[in-house]
Amino acid sequence: MPLAARMRPRTLEELVGQEHLIGPGKLLRRAIEADRITSLILYGPPGTGKTALAHVIAHATHAHAEMVNATASGVAELRETILRAKERVRLDGRRTILFIDEIHRFNKAQQDVLMPDVEQGNPILIGATTLNPFFAIVPALVSRSLVCELKPLAPAHIRTLLERALKDRDRGLGQLPVRAEDAALDHLAKVCDGDARRALNALEVAALTTPKGPQGAIALTRAAVEESIQKKAVVYDRDEDAHYDTISAFIKSMRGSDPNATLYWLAKMLYAGEDPRFIARRIVICASEDVGNADPQALVVATSALHASEFVGLPECRIPLAQAAVYIACAPKSNAAYLGIDKAMRDVEQGRVLEVPNHLKDASYKSAKQLGRGTGYQYAHVFPGHYVEQEYVPTTTVYYEPTDLGFEQTIKERLERLRHPKR
Repeated sequence: MPLAARMRPRTLEELVGQEHLIGPGKLLRRAIEADRITSLILYGPPGTGKTALAHVIAHATHAHAEMVNATASGVAELRETILRAKERVRLDGRRTILFIDEIHRFNKAQQDVLMPDVEQGNPILIGATTLNPFFAIVPALVSRSLVCELKPLAPAHIRTLLERALKDRDRGLGQLPVRAEDAALDHLAKVCDGDARRALNALEVAALTTPKGPQGAIALTRAAVEESIQKKAVVYDRDEDAHYDTISAFIKSMRGSDPNATLYWLAKMLYAGEDPRFIARRIVICASEDVGNADPQALVVATSALHASEFVGLPECRIPLAQAAVYIACAPKSNAAYLGIDKAMRDVEQGRVLEVPNHLKDASYKSAKQLGRGTGYQYAHVFPGHYVEQEYVPTTTVYYEPTDLGFEQTIKERLERLRHPKR
């Protein structure tokens, strides 16, 4: 068996990560320890522990475990499994946990076969899926299950698993004279994208294919694990200079209208394992700060890319991120709105706070008119051009000064016409 399968956790204590689900006092942990498990849908990326958690639950409870993979099973096998579960209860009162890996592969008819018996609590369904269950699994089945989302494992969690595998003599690589550099383990922990299976299998490949040195030891260097996981190390640390320098270069390339540089820095960040959501947030900020009203569509594209990235995930989300970043790099630029809000914020912070004029105050409540609220307010839509000149703030300070670039030129011309109608 591959190293990742051999090192599969056997108890709750051996599970690493997912503290939001199985940490001390959490609902799922309490249910497991009390042997009060109900049907579950385990949802998350590959290698985050869905199958491992199912095995732990099976060992921790008194239920019998049946394992099924939806890619290789059909209705006939499901019916046989359910029949065995019923017989097991009848003969010795023991319930059955039915673990279905990749449950989203079952069509609606196959999922419907499970419904009556799952609703009665035997078998107890544990379904694992990499897809959003609210889209991939029939609603009736989801509503009868506790949906648990597993998160990608942090590098520290992966590092723990790697070290455990190197020390374990029975199931791991402890019988081999492996000497792994810290840099090698750190690289595996970072570039596996939170996938423990990928990291452990890469470690095994590196350990079994690296020749012994003069002293008889297998030296696992960063170069060796780079080859085993087919991903070279990039100088990029999420909490040090390379992180901040690269995102700075990315933003400045978009601001400077260089799509080629923009794509390069984007590629570097994605390759190094940067969180796509962090990148998407910076693109959204740049769309407003640096493009603004010169092309209002830039913010629409950027926010759409943010939502698309969260929806599709890696590796596909690189495409909407690239589309949005290139759009912003090529768009006309204006920071007028950004400068305007900062100027207004300084006035509010440092100057006298202005009172809302009476005619603009809320007049929707009873007796508001007795206080003069709303008196004299002119409703713009009843005037020609849907505009009427009146005081909206008691100051003549100009905060927004549109440029002559892109759509902002149209805005500037309209404001000029409103302010000076006779010109």
